[in-house]
Amino acid sequence: MAVDVKPSVVVRRSPTEVAAFMFDPANDLRWTGGITSSTPAQPGPLVAGATVVRTAKFLGRTFTYGYVVTRHEPNRLVELKVDRPFPMVVRYELAQHPDGTLVTIHASGSPGRFFGWATPLMARRVRTSIVADLDRLRACMEIG
Repeated sequence: MAVDVKPSVVVRRSPTEVAAFMFDPANDLRWTGGITSSTPAQPGPLVAGATVVRTAKFLGRTFTYGYVVTRHEPNRLVELKVDRPFPMVVRYELAQHPDGTLVTIHASGSPGRFFGWATPLMARRVRTSIVADLDRLRACMEIG
């Protein structure tokens, strides 16, 4: 059984503005919940091959994990390969929308043996976490 969630939100800003904010790890602490640090290997926006190390709290545990950008399309998409809390692929997708930008975060992966028994719970927690992240992103972009 796998986790596969894909929440979306409309942000009343252009894809260029959303990408500039969302695809820059310097802004991670402002819109990504549960993380206490985000350290890119090099400053600036995410591009293919970029790596970032984060410290996070999830399901009552604190851990450090890294991700690598496996795909990048300027102002449209960033795909991340994440190793913890379980192997996942996370895609930040942006699309033009009549009211601004449709922002989607698609997370998929398999919790494996350790978390396998809790996959339905994990899927709900991942979805809840991403929805909250998207709400914070929208607030950052629209309110300031």
